[in-house]
Amino acid sequence: MTRLHFASALLPSGWANDVKVVIAAGAIAEVTTSVAPAAGDECHEIALPGLASLHSHAFQRGMAGLAELRGDSTDTFWTWRETMYRFALAMTPDDVAAVATLLYVEMLEQGFTRVGEFHYLHHDRDGSHYADIGEMAASIAQAAETSGIALTLLPSFYAHGSFGGAAPHDGQRRFICSVDQFAELMSASRKAIASLPDANIGIAPHSLRAVTPEELAAITPLANGGPVHIHVAEQMKEVEDCLAWSGRRPVQWLLEHAPLHQRWCLIHATHTTNEEIAAFAKTGAVAGLCPITEASLGDGIFPAREFLDSGGAFGVGTDSNVLVGVADELRQLEYGQRLKHRQRNVLSGGAGRSTGRTLFDHTLAGGARALAQPNVGLTPGARADIVALDTAHPSLAGRARDAVIDGWIFAAGSGAIDCVWAGGDKVVEAGRHRLRQPARARFNASVRRLVA
Repeated sequence: MTRLHFASALLPSGWANDVKVVIAAGAIAEVTTSVAPAAGDECHEIALPGLASLHSHAFQRGMAGLAELRGDSTDTFWTWRETMYRFALAMTPDDVAAVATLLYVEMLEQGFTRVGEFHYLHHDRDGSHYADIGEMAASIAQAAETSGIALTLLPSFYAHGSFGGAAPHDGQRRFICSVDQFAELMSASRKAIASLPDANIGIAPHSLRAVTPEELAAITPLANGGPVHIHVAEQMKEVEDCLAWSGRRPVQWLLEHAPLHQRWCLIHATHTTNEEIAAFAKTGAVAGLCPITEASLGDGIFPAREFLDSGGAFGVGTDSNVLVGVADELRQLEYGQRLKHRQRNVLSGGAGRSTGRTLFDHTLAGGARALAQPNVGLTPGARADIVALDTAHPSLAGRARDAVIDGWIFAAGSGAIDCVWAGGDKVVEAGRHRLRQPARARFNASVRRLVA
C-alpha cells in the first residue's frame, strides 16, 4: 500500500484539509480527512484528481510546428491537412510508438492521466493491411503501457473522402476500412489493450464526411456499450458541404439520425446554431472541445456559454498535440469566450464563483462521461490518478483552495505540477516524468528521420 498525506485536497464533496489517501492495487482504497500525517506517509501540499484528454491524434505530435509556413494561397484547416497527410504517410509502427510515448509522458507531466486516442492511422504506408490489422493499435497500447497513462482506445472508421460516399484520395490510404475490415480491426484492437490495466475501448466514426449513414448504423453496435466519438462541424466548409449533401447541418443531421446519448462525444461542434446547441445539450452527449488545436487551425470558437446555460457537458482534448497541457486548454477555452463576448470570467457559472474551478469540474466530469469512466476523482474505488501542485511556484504562493486552481490555469504557465500518480504509480516527480529523457531520445530519432 501507498499512503499519501495532503494538506489540502479537492474531493468530490469539495475541498478538505489534512487528507490521507491510501492506494492499493492501483486504486484509491481509503480517503480520510482531518487527520495528521503519520510515520511512513508521503506528504504533499495540494492534491487534485487527474484529468482526461478526451481527444488525441498521437502521431500528430511529431509534426507539431511543421505547418507554420504560409503557402501560396490562404492557409486553412484544409491546407494544414495536406501537411498532416504527408507526415502520416511516412510513419512506421515504431515511429508511432516513439511519438505517442513522448506525447503521453508530456500529458502526464501536465496533469492528464487518461487519454482518449482517436486512432485512424491503421495501415502500412502503401495502404495495404499489416499481417496483424491491429499493429498500429498495438503501438498505441505499447506507448500507454510504457508511460503509465490510462488509455481509452477509439479506433476510427474512415471510408470516404467527402459526403455522400465520395471515394477517398490517395493521401488517406492508411486510414481506410470497409465495415467488415473495421470489425476485424476492432477485434484486434481489443486484443492490443487486453493486458493494459484500466484500459477500455470505443469507436470513432471519423466524421460525416468519411462515413455514410448506412456505415454509421452498421459500425455503431461495435462499440459494445463503449464510447462513440465523431468529429462534427469543425469547419464552415464542412457545414456547407453537409447542407448541400443532406439539407441539414452536421449537428442537426446527427440529432435527427443518430442515437445520441451519454456515451457519445461530438468533437469540436464549433459551428452550431442556438437550436442545435440546446438540443445537443439535452441528449447528454459530451462536447469534446480542443481549444488549442481549434485556435491553431483557425476553426472558430465553440458557443460554450450557451451550451453550459443549456445544461451541456464538456471535456477537453489535445487533438493535434501542438501544445500539451491541462492549464493551456482550459485557459484558451475561457480566453476564447472572453474575446467572443468581450467580457471576463465568462464560464465561471455565476457571481462569486471561481472560473478555474468551474472549468476544472466540468472537464473532470465531462471527460469521465465521454471515456466511459464511472468512478473518477479522489474517492475510494477510483483509479489512483492524482496531481500534486507545487505551492512554491510563484503563481500559487499564498493561494488556497479554488484560488490555487485559478493560479495554475491562468497564471502559472509551466512548472506548477510537482508529482503525478497514474494508477497509483508515481510517474512524475519534481515535474519530470521518470522516462522523459529516454522518451525524448527515441522521439527525436524518429522525427529527425521523418523530416529529413
